[in-house]
Amino acid sequence: MKDKIPVPEQEASKRCKNFDEVCLGYGKEDAIEEAARCLQCEKPFCVDGCPVAVNIPKFIKYIKEDKVDKALKTILKTNNLPGVCGRVCPQEKQCEEKCVLNKAEKAVNIGKLERYAADNGKKELPSITKKKKKVAIVGGGPAGLTCAADLAILGYKVTIYEALHEPCGVLVYGIPEFRLPKKVVHDEVKFIEELGVDVKTNYLVGRTIAVDELMGKYDAVFIGCGAGLPYFLDISGKNLPGVYSANEFLTRVNLMKSYKFPEYRTPIKVGKKVVVVGGGNVAMDAARSAKRLGSDVTVVYRRSIDEMPARIEEIHHAREEGINFLMLTNPARIIGEEKVESIECVQMMLGEPDESGRRRPMPIDGSEFNIECDQVIVAIGQGPNPILIDQLGVEITPRGSILVDAGCRTSRPGIFAGGDIASNEATVIKAMGMGKVAAKSIHDWVKQEKLVQE
Repeated sequence: MKDKIPVPEQEASKRCKNFDEVCLGYGKEDAIEEAARCLQCEKPFCVDGCPVAVNIPKFIKYIKEDKVDKALKTILKTNNLPGVCGRVCPQEKQCEEKCVLNKAEKAVNIGKLERYAADNGKKELPSITKKKKKVAIVGGGPAGLTCAADLAILGYKVTIYEALHEPCGVLVYGIPEFRLPKKVVHDEVKFIEELGVDVKTNYLVGRTIAVDELMGKYDAVFIGCGAGLPYFLDISGKNLPGVYSANEFLTRVNLMKSYKFPEYRTPIKVGKKVVVVGGGNVAMDAARSAKRLGSDVTVVYRRSIDEMPARIEEIHHAREEGINFLMLTNPARIIGEEKVESIECVQMMLGEPDESGRRRPMPIDGSEFNIECDQVIVAIGQGPNPILIDQLGVEITPRGSILVDAGCRTSRPGIFAGGDIASNEATVIKAMGMGKVAAKSIHDWVKQEKLVQE
């Protein structure tokens, strides 16, 4: 069996100095050749691995036949953001992991083929029968956009309320241009708007408009505003100038385009030596962005490389770009008088697995050491913003997220929730999956309420 067809990329020595997209994508010939590797299994396990159940063999078959418009149409039946998913979904842990060719470490490159279809296929608006019923979507990120699109296709009048001045949530404020070009995101949102979805920006639900006011205007409300409240290190020095949350750092770089300062008026502190704390995709995005701004970057993570939650591809790209990694390392305190001067760390060892299923990191006595730096970026996770949750009147989990059932229903009738605010899953595609589940539940709810009223 032939190996995967390699995907062209910018050279590491060049891309670490610009914010252009790293992966250049398949051309037509390579896409057709890669698609030909698919065995067209009678029972496609790859579909089981997709949170939005894309008919993977079918769209790949169309690519093989050079019918890219039909390939995209197939994807759009269940995935409203194919250009996004083709770039940032962790396919290696989902659809590609289920591919039968994976047994020989030669899984079909499903993600890059999805991207090829999204970038080269022509979208067609479906025929829609309009309904009078209205649904409000709180948050214009992956979960909200997906729920909105599915409901719009069903004929509902859908309005998205987005707190920022642009919709798309983490897709615009969190994920850098070199991994997900904003034009791709804007084009996909434009198509969702063409389905009839009304997007209202600069609306902070809970402040600009109250939840109860939405409940009075709409037949159902979906909460999909993510988890944008950053967690901080509980160590001394955490408030020193030069300590950033990854959320603020990436928002300045991506949404506010500080990497183009002074063309864009948002400044950003460029550290000479930067330490990024964390091991997820957000940490990789922060580290790689800092590198492109001109910093010498070191990532510290308390577990080993095998336990890092970041995508293998992102870790690989970061290493190629010259970013340093210190594994089994945990911050103990941040040192400085008026600003960050260094960070004291302790070496760790791995013990028995904890509740996450990964081996628990434990400090090694007497292993403290210092890393000289003038900036620390903290990327250790985030949680839901309590401003909105306090108004909802719904049950919450011990971690502070919204408690939902398998249908994304909250404890308050008529309010549904999905994405990071309800799951802490922290992946685009899983948020989209919850958005799809919620759309179906909302449709069932509205039909039921209509019957009760009649």
